[in-house]
Amino acid sequence: MSDRSRMPTHEEILHGPVVATMFRLSWPVMVSSLLNMVYNMTDTFWVGHLPKAENAAAVAGLQVAGPVVWFLVAFAFGFGSSGLALVSQFMGAHNEVDAEKAAGQTMSLAILLGFAMAVIGVVLSPILLPLLTPNRAISANAISYTRIIFIGMPAIFVSALYAQIMNAYGDTVTPMLINVVTVGLNVLLDPLMIFGWGPFVPMGVAGAALATILCQALSAVISLWVLMTGRRKLRVTWRDLRPEIAWVKRILRIGLPASIGASGTSFGFIVLTGIIGRVPNATIALSAYGIGDRMFSITSLINDGAGVGIATMVGQALGAGMKDRATAVVRQGTIAIVGLMGGASVLLYLITPLVFRAFIPSQPEIIAEGVLFMSIFLWANPFFGLMMGVQSAFQGSGHNVPNMILDLVRLWGLRVPLAWFFAMALKLGSRGVWIGMTVSNVAAGLLSLILVFTVDWRKNVIEHVPVPEALLIGEEAISSVCGVEVDDRP
Repeated sequence: MSDRSRMPTHEEILHGPVVATMFRLSWPVMVSSLLNMVYNMTDTFWVGHLPKAENAAAVAGLQVAGPVVWFLVAFAFGFGSSGLALVSQFMGAHNEVDAEKAAGQTMSLAILLGFAMAVIGVVLSPILLPLLTPNRAISANAISYTRIIFIGMPAIFVSALYAQIMNAYGDTVTPMLINVVTVGLNVLLDPLMIFGWGPFVPMGVAGAALATILCQALSAVISLWVLMTGRRKLRVTWRDLRPEIAWVKRILRIGLPASIGASGTSFGFIVLTGIIGRVPNATIALSAYGIGDRMFSITSLINDGAGVGIATMVGQALGAGMKDRATAVVRQGTIAIVGLMGGASVLLYLITPLVFRAFIPSQPEIIAEGVLFMSIFLWANPFFGLMMGVQSAFQGSGHNVPNMILDLVRLWGLRVPLAWFFAMALKLGSRGVWIGMTVSNVAAGLLSLILVFTVDWRKNVIEHVPVPEALLIGEEAISSVCGVEVDDRP
């Protein structure tokens, strides 16, 4: 393996060139995001090739289902930010014992919350989904999909939290390799279960959901096996998994603002979907939004990958008491994200008509609406990249209140009211929704700049956990590693 392709060491994370090190951490996450994009696009692609009488409602149903699923899981997913902040900062302080403890406690909390969300989701799906659209065919498809997805929620939580833990540790390759296996299996199973090829019965959108949770269950088993056998150095024992009140409180204190922001954002997307579901061309608009939303997964390759790189480097720098290093990481990393998002916008603009024709070739109205959506919303992409770079800094430092503010303002202060105003009050229909979405991302990007310059985010969150005495060499070391006072932000 070449020097550039291998994972950076902890010393390189703390002292190596910022952008080069960030990309060495980021490229496996980008590949994982690409694989997750394949997950989502595979479902939409094959569902879009159902018979013409079914495909529009089926694609729209998947889009309606998405925000509801995320609403119920986002609260628990937010606590993954606790694991990332704690593990990365303990690694920066060379305290692997507590890094492993933090990983185990975060994972056990994820398992418990996964089972809770499974029960809640199965019960609430038939109640929430019909509220988003009066179209019974769309809501029926959405219910069929979500109830199966929620059954597999514990496995989804384990897979997602494992990736965050390993990313914080500095190993972004192992989650990527697990994704390669499970996404490949999903690509194989999707058409078999959707259309009933071979020994399977045709299940439509339910088949897409079943293929997803089977693959996620395999991912969870592999993740736990790797984590508990120490195959990638970080090793979690059964004792680490046993919930401890002090650790659970710390995880909740750090993760609660992120969870509130994530769940508040996801509920905003539910309301936004409800607005789209009530424009005059609701089925066309929802289908176009669904395919376009999956196209924007290309930008997630940048945001997810570079964001993990920034958060990991910031967390380890702050754990080592290197505040200037953390600042340099945020500044240079965010500039890189904004530039890449601008380039991705140009690419998406060029390929939009081709992609929509490939996904749903029998619906020219949806293709035209998709081109309209993308041509408007793409202008906001660099500003969204700016916001994601800043949020990664707050996530790595463990201070998630600013992220909560950004998330809630973007959706509730801007996107939902603007989408309603342009679509309903000004009677611009779906075009008005796309304009409101664009303005919200531009304004949120500018707000993120204000927050990063006015909020003191360069404080670590591990000062209350003892660091091994061998690392505490004199008064100065004590101050730099674990003597930073933390404010009210968890």
